[in-house]
Amino acid sequence: MRGDPKHAILKLSGPLIVAMLLTSAYNLVDAIWVSGLGGNALAAVGFVTPLFMILVGLSNGIGAGATSAISRCIGAHNKEGVNNTAMHTLILTIIISVVLTVLLEIFLYPILSVMGAGNTIDLAMDYGTVIFASTILMLFTGAAYGILRSEGDTKRTMHAMIIAAVVNIILDPILIYLAGWGIAGAAWATLISQAAVSLVIIYWFLKKKDTFATLSWKYFKPDLKVSKSILEVGLPASAEFMVMSAVTAILNAILVMVAGTDAVAVYSAGWRVVMMAIIPMAAIGTSVVTVTGVAYGSRKYENLSIAHTYSMKVGLIVAIITSISTFILAPYIAKVFAYSPETAYLAPTIAAFLQVMCVFYIFVPPGIMSSSIFQGVGKGITSLILTVFRQLLFIAIFAYILAITLNFGQQGVWWGIVAGDIAGGIVSYFWARLYISRLRRQAQV
Repeated sequence: MRGDPKHAILKLSGPLIVAMLLTSAYNLVDAIWVSGLGGNALAAVGFVTPLFMILVGLSNGIGAGATSAISRCIGAHNKEGVNNTAMHTLILTIIISVVLTVLLEIFLYPILSVMGAGNTIDLAMDYGTVIFASTILMLFTGAAYGILRSEGDTKRTMHAMIIAAVVNIILDPILIYLAGWGIAGAAWATLISQAAVSLVIIYWFLKKKDTFATLSWKYFKPDLKVSKSILEVGLPASAEFMVMSAVTAILNAILVMVAGTDAVAVYSAGWRVVMMAIIPMAAIGTSVVTVTGVAYGSRKYENLSIAHTYSMKVGLIVAIITSISTFILAPYIAKVFAYSPETAYLAPTIAAFLQVMCVFYIFVPPGIMSSSIFQGVGKGITSLILTVFRQLLFIAIFAYILAITLNFGQQGVWWGIVAGDIAGGIVSYFWARLYISRLRRQAQV
């Protein structure tokens, strides 16, 4: 990680791409199996998704905070700081998990009501109450992944994520159909898979003890500065997912207004494919956080510019290939989500949505790679601001204007997502380049 940024990004990204693709795959499997229960069940998952994204955001956010803070310690050759930061990460994770679980379980029903779940609210509750009971497991695994990534151990992260994915994929049909638990079965499959991988992670850190970072109370020294170094990246990174969650809720509301709950079902199914398609780009961005943190900690600012430029190039190549593939395969992918008689009528619309999203992919790398640069150097607030610009200022507003003001209906929402992504990607890219240039000038003085 202290060497060539290009080599480091490629080496770290490979296992992450495999792991994240499998993780996204089991989310797709959830949707595929749930779609067999009917359009209302698929829509119910869509209404829970914004709240679920908050948990995913916190999990990834805490992990990003740990990655950034620990990698900077590694860059500065501070082993004691590595262990202390890892312990602070674990304690913060437990505190946040307990608070969130209580809040979500108590206020889930009124939140879903406000979001417009309507006649799908009972199904959404069946799914959501179980999902949110696994909050501590999701946040713990995210924090552990962040610690492992900070030390460049993306292979072990890959193994853990593969275990979670495989367990979930196996349990889905068993619990949903064979056990007769319906939509709740999908949630239980997720919970059990998270529990299984948590046990594996605990074994690695506390029993096998062969990780670079060591989790032990003897290394824990309460320090507000350490907590701040984690949270100044972790909280903004988590807030980014909350912003995306809020935008998803807004888009769901707009879709209900212009086309009903079927439009939410289409968006929910199609967006899972989109999230899977951008996984390789997200994995590259995650690697950039680690490489940037080490470079910043060792004051090798030239490596920041190399990492940003190179990750952009690789990301764009991946985006173009993904875009072409999705456009060609869209009709076939759509049929996977509409294989039952109850959902077959949604297939053409899901295919149309995916083909519009092909333009979206091209402008994803500038946003992801630029945000990763800021997370790596500890400027989580800047990354959050870029996400607010991209999601709230651009995507939500463009979607509202095109769908409602210009009366383009649900297709207006789709193109609003594309237009917002383009505007946000451009702003993010130039902001990152200006920051890197300023750092390099300061180093020369």
